[in-house]
Amino acid sequence: IDILSLETQFELFQESSCASLKNSILSDEINALADKLSYAENQRGINDADVITLKKYYSLLEIKDYLLMKKVDTRCDVNPIAILYFYTNEESCTECTKQGYVLTKLRADHPELKIYSFDYDLNLNAIKTLTSLYKVSKELPAIVIDGKTYNKFQSIEDIQKIIPALAATSTATSTNSKMK
Repeated sequence: IDILSLETQFELFQESSCASLKNSILSDEINALADKLSYAENQRGINDADVITLKKYYSLLEIKDYLLMKKVDTRCDVNPIAILYFYTNEESCTECTKQGYVLTKLRADHPELKIYSFDYDLNLNAIKTLTSLYKVSKELPAIVIDGKTYNKFQSIEDIQKIIPALAATSTATSTNSKMK
């Protein structure tokens, strides 16, 4: 029922007007699910069967939202800024943890930024398709911006060079803060 509901929601969003799609309801659902997933991982561990099921649902919902935003961009010319983030939960990937902090900071500073995070090791065909399409290797972390894949850790400054609009709004925000 949840999957059918999600599919129906997705179809409804595709038929909506451009004005009503700027902040999709899917984004709210994704954020709520992200909080539940984080809590479940902390309480039950990342290898718990229920946590893995929740993570798969979360990943599919993110992919649906990403596809919806791409359609909105094409139809409504809103040019959303999106980053696909691929990580692993292996303890040897300290860079993945650092990349997560950088992306969290960027999202806090830029609410318009859409960040979709995917566990590279999650056994889900949709993620395997994404990694294949964007040629994401096991060299993690990896981010995809405008169809281009960047392997290894990317600092805030690196990402601002890739997405100049973020640097421009950061400069404007810090200038406005200093003026007050």
